[in-house]
Amino acid sequence: MPSTVSAPPRGPSARPGYRAVLGAPHAGPAFAAALLGRLSYGVVPLALLLTVREATGSYSAAGAAMALFALASVLLSPVRAGLVDRHGPRRALPPMAVLYGALLLAVVAATARPGVAPAAVGALVVAAGACTPPLGPVMRTFWRRLLPDPVLLRRAFSLDGVAEELLFVTGPLLVGLLLPPVGPGGAVIVGAGLLLAGALLLVASPVAAGGPGDADAALSPIGHLRRAPLGGGRALRAAVLASAVTGLALGALDLMVLAFAEDRGRPEAVGWILAALSAGSAVGGLGLGALDRPVSTAVRLPLFTAGLGLALAGAGLAPGPVLLGVAVGVAGFFVSPALTTSYLVADEAVAPDARTRAGAWVNTAFNAGSAVGGAGVGLLVGHLPLPLCFALAAAPALAAVPVLLRMRDFGGSRSHRKSDPVGDPAA
Repeated sequence: MPSTVSAPPRGPSARPGYRAVLGAPHAGPAFAAALLGRLSYGVVPLALLLTVREATGSYSAAGAAMALFALASVLLSPVRAGLVDRHGPRRALPPMAVLYGALLLAVVAATARPGVAPAAVGALVVAAGACTPPLGPVMRTFWRRLLPDPVLLRRAFSLDGVAEELLFVTGPLLVGLLLPPVGPGGAVIVGAGLLLAGALLLVASPVAAGGPGDADAALSPIGHLRRAPLGGGRALRAAVLASAVTGLALGALDLMVLAFAEDRGRPEAVGWILAALSAGSAVGGLGLGALDRPVSTAVRLPLFTAGLGLALAGAGLAPGPVLLGVAVGVAGFFVSPALTTSYLVADEAVAPDARTRAGAWVNTAFNAGSAVGGAGVGLLVGHLPLPLCFALAAAPALAAVPVLLRMRDFGGSRSHRKSDPVGDPAA
């Protein structure tokens, strides 16, 4: 069983920071491997989009293929995470990573031939999306094994969330650097290589061996034949709801910022306004992790969700790009804390052998919410005033607050009560 970090002293002079998180035995290499693999998630979507567009000559075919890729990746994430919980990361991740990489290479090979049928490319793209390894949920499960102390665990989740967000900014930049020398197909191959290398290095870490959450240690032979319900009760439902409305708000925000900038004749402002969102999220996430004794998760989850909704609604009243950037930065300040708290609540709510699935449900909720938010606001922009669009995009987050307050009995303590399960499509 991998080594863990003992609970830190609680005196006022002993406040372990992020260095203690990365200094835990095996934590630094495992985290680096997970980040290497997750960088692929920032590279592959754009590289695939450009590859399919170049091969088919059709923006609609490329857009449809990528929409199906995203759907397969997001909606089947709990299924793949369930396989990790059931069989353990060392058995489940390598086959997923190899199959994912092989399918991406098949896409590149298929698009290299002239006159390729869009349907054939689309089928390969969807198959690749269905095999995307859940490296994020797996790493968050590993953090629990490495850092049983709740203060260090919160810092680890905060650091993990901020780093993952930066990867989605870095990925497209890497694609831009790769296009001149190797083209979009080469960028897809690089993305596949990053994922395969990261996944294999991650499962080679000692933390991937036994311990809580590893199905090989936690389940009996009979348990391998039948998956236990996910469980989690109100706590997990609260985490999924908060993640979904956060994703919905961010999915809507990108298009509204673009519409705002174009309406003001400042399309170049889109980049730095969205950069303010990322910067605010990083500050908020790292700030939450740096606190020694924040309020309980039962308070934090509705608080951060309310803060995001209010900031987003207020952003619609900005008179110009500069103040919009400030307002968007303030909204971003609540994003990473809301997601970090959602993952912590989900991780605490379920039994050890279901933590990867619980994290995957939170991640799926965020991505699904983002897709709905983008699509929904796309129908509204141009037909309604932008301040009203901002308010409508903020409404789900604000409406979720009283629901989250009614779920406050989870209180941040482990909840293995026999309550209504969220559901498990892999069962």
